[in-house]
Amino acid sequence: MTSSEPATTEPHACCTPVGAGALSAAEAVPLAHTLKALADPTRLRLLSLVAAAPGQEACVCDLTDPVGLSQPTVSHHLKVLVDARLMARDKRGVWSYYSVVPGALDRVSDLLAAAAQPQVPPTDL
Repeated sequence: MTSSEPATTEPHACCTPVGAGALSAAEAVPLAHTLKALADPTRLRLLSLVAAAPGQEACVCDLTDPVGLSQPTVSHHLKVLVDARLMARDKRGVWSYYSVVPGALDRVSDLLAAAAQPQVPPTDL
């Protein structure tokens, strides 16, 4: 081998195809919507408060004091969580009760975990 010849014929890391195992566009859109809903500290607190409540549900009237916000503001944050399918709303008379949708956070975790798994290229045997 002369000094002008490359030492190896293996492809460089910059030539490795990207995309195997990554989120598809169809998966990214709802996940981004969900993560956007979770990206607010008040909404994270509300989700946590409801999950920790007796029976894992809470009335909006019980959530205003813990987060220190008005009922309309808390209702807005809860609506965002419902729209993101993280929480469910049950209207009872004049009050609304909220609960965490079973498995909603598992779906977020599963999608992120799948995207983070290293892809092992097939070996030629």
